[in-house]
Amino acid sequence: MAKKDKHDDALARNRRASFNYLIGETYEAGLQLTGTEIKSVRLGQITIGDAYIMIRSNEAFLNNANISPYKQGNQFNPDPLRRRKLLLHKKEIKALDEATAQGGKTVVPLKVYIVKGFAKILIAVGTGKNNYDKRQTLKDRDLKREMNRNLKNFH
Repeated sequence: MAKKDKHDDALARNRRASFNYLIGETYEAGLQLTGTEIKSVRLGQITIGDAYIMIRSNEAFLNNANISPYKQGNQFNPDPLRRRKLLLHKKEIKALDEATAQGGKTVVPLKVYIVKGFAKILIAVGTGKNNYDKRQTLKDRDLKREMNRNLKNFH
């Protein structure tokens, strides 16, 4: 039986990341969540489309990720858009900080998934694309789609 890739069952994806950025080195980080937040994440009630990573005082934080309040939670549910700490090694945080110090690079979240009961997030160092790069990406995608359509009709 083939091994299942842990990234296949993503609870949330940032689909615009590969369109807006050239994705470089990726890192897997843990998310520091409260009890009701992890329950909402397991239900797939998380969006990371507008989220970004910020590094301050040798700590990495996930900002603007929306985790909906847990329905069975009480009045003490945390703010859905609060800043959440990312659990990374010091060397990884230092590498991310050095990468973002270079011009035009940023750290973007790609996927959120569960590994052995813990919420993990796949983050990457991305370089912003220009408009002509984005047009080329669209052109390549349309060409690939057309080739698949022709192959399907050929058989």
